[in-house]
Amino acid sequence: MFKKFDSKQDMVSSSQVKSSVQRGIRAKVLQQFPDLQDYIDDILPKKAAVILVKWSPRYLYVKNLNILPLFYNMASHDHLEIVSVSSKLLFFRQRDGPFYPTLRLLHQYPFILPKQQVDRGAIRFILSGANIMCPGLTSPGGKMVPTEEETIVAVMAEGKQHAISVGKMKLSSENVAKVNKGIAIENIHFLGDGLWYINELEK
Repeated sequence: MFKKFDSKQDMVSSSQVKSSVQRGIRAKVLQQFPDLQDYIDDILPKKAAVILVKWSPRYLYVKNLNILPLFYNMASHDHLEIVSVSSKLLFFRQRDGPFYPTLRLLHQYPFILPKQQVDRGAIRFILSGANIMCPGLTSPGGKMVPTEEETIVAVMAEGKQHAISVGKMKLSSENVAKVNKGIAIENIHFLGDGLWYINELEK
């Protein structure tokens, strides 16, 4: 999604949300990631200014025809929304879709997503923006936990401590093992992509 991403050129708008919208974001985040209950006031403090940043996927689509499949399914008027507090980018989503944690946030709170591990051979492909294929999870270096289709997951790698990607299951873990071919996880946000390099939102 963020393989070719320019935080300045692709930005559509940036604004502080109303308190009611902020409460809605907190509620949605806790609904999706209940393990953050004890940490939500650190991540999204009630009195903090929450900034909602919108980027245009249409520009990204024209700019990079090899962008990940998510954008091929998006209407031209859709926008990508990113939630920021104190200039830190925390979560992102497409319109009213589910929130995804940024990798920087996931590295701070690694327990919030189920972990699926790929073998060493898959690492360079994932860090180039490729989706995660079934054999990368079912090989001797791969490990899976029981997970349903469409679940947001942390993609771990053999021999690495931290997640290298945030993805979405295209098949259940059971079907990944049964089919063992094709795409297992859609690579949404990976280490070294455009979003990763935005350490802080410019004021």
